[in-house]
Amino acid sequence: MKEYTKNQLALRNGQDKEEIWVAYKGQIYDVGSSRLWKNGKHYEHWAGQDLTEELVDAPHNEAVFEKFKIIGKLV
Repeated sequence: MKEYTKNQLALRNGQDKEEIWVAYKGQIYDVGSSRLWKNGKHYEHWAGQDLTEELVDAPHNEAVFEKFKIIGKLV
C-alpha cells in the first residue's frame, strides 16, 4: 500500500489538488465521491487532515469510512 506523509495528505484537500482525502486510524480514504465533502469541507472539518481524534464528536461512527476507497497509509 502506498504511503503518504501528513504534508502530502494536506495537499489532497479539494483546493490545492482535485483529490479529496482524509485519514482515519492510519488509513487514507478518498471521500471525493461524497456530496457531503464537496469542495473539501464537511461541516466544520476540512479534507487533507487526519480525522481520528475528530470522530469522537461526530454523530456517526467509524463505519462511515467503509463506503470509501482506501488510497494509502499515513506515515
